[in-house]
Amino acid sequence: MLFYLLAPYADLYSIANFFSYITVRSALAGATAFLLCLLLGPMVIRKLRALSIGQEIREEGPRSHQKKAGTPTMGGVLILTAVLFSTLFWANLANPMVWIQIFATVGFGAVGAVDDLSKVLKRRNLGLTAKRKFALLTLVGALVAVAMMYLALQGDFTTKLYLPFFKNIHPEMALLFLPFAMIVLLGSSNAVNLTDGLDGLAIGASGVAFSTYTVIAYLTSHITMANHLAIPHVPLTGELVVYGAAMAGGCMGFLWHNAHPADVFMGDTGALSLGGALGTMALLTTHSVLLVIVGGLFVIEALSVILQVASFKWRKKRIFLMSPIHHHFELKGWHESKVIVRFWMVSILFAILALSTLKLR
Repeated sequence: MLFYLLAPYADLYSIANFFSYITVRSALAGATAFLLCLLLGPMVIRKLRALSIGQEIREEGPRSHQKKAGTPTMGGVLILTAVLFSTLFWANLANPMVWIQIFATVGFGAVGAVDDLSKVLKRRNLGLTAKRKFALLTLVGALVAVAMMYLALQGDFTTKLYLPFFKNIHPEMALLFLPFAMIVLLGSSNAVNLTDGLDGLAIGASGVAFSTYTVIAYLTSHITMANHLAIPHVPLTGELVVYGAAMAGGCMGFLWHNAHPADVFMGDTGALSLGGALGTMALLTTHSVLLVIVGGLFVIEALSVILQVASFKWRKKRIFLMSPIHHHFELKGWHESKVIVRFWMVSILFAILALSTLKLR
């Protein structure tokens, strides 16, 4: 919005030109989202308490988590409010990628909100049925994928698959991009949701992941850097730098309230929204395969659940004491805060590894 207001005066006033730079607007977007989460947090938490929107704890979970019952949930609305306001204020809204990113954020968040409200109404840690939840997530994912395909037909996006470490291998997926994109979106949204089991774990790791893709978005939008690194040049991803910075700032602002012991949980409203938005950003920057490394922690968490279920179904034996794997380490005797910080360290190492692959081609 501010971009439109100041653009006509960019050649007349230096201050107007100053705000036209993506780097400036992205920094301010991150700061805006962070401060909004920080300042609006107490009010949102009080409102959630007043509405009796509290977390229901599953009985089969770690005993130490039972004391968290009743902690306000659906805090994801705080993240979404801060990020959307910041993006709408600082980004160039003529950029279609911004709107695809916003739709994904709101769409996946809406599915999460329905799930959270269902849990609150039922007073159980069971929201939507698996089939209904999957159907809604698939619908949102399909719409996002179709929007990207339309963008590709306009020549503003590519459906080629770019692989880490391989400079000259990038097959054209064409229509196969649609199911591929949906797999990425559903996988990322559910993986982040599974990671959201300890205070601050998922939001901290998400902040790292969005920061990483903010850097990638900047590199892909900059023709000189893109050519130097032999990565695809996608000019429109420049405005995703603003969105990514807003999301990273929003994550850090929410972490202020979600750090152990948490004052509020983001719930599926936040987790599904963050995961869906992260998958969308990975696809739009043409670095979707790299998400396996950037979101390595989320992949490990999701795989631990898949392996646990498969092992118990086929062998009648469990691999872990409890899944997702963060609960395994809790039951091994690690304090919750120690699990969280160590997992954050893992997510940072994955981010560094992911960025290093951009040069290793």
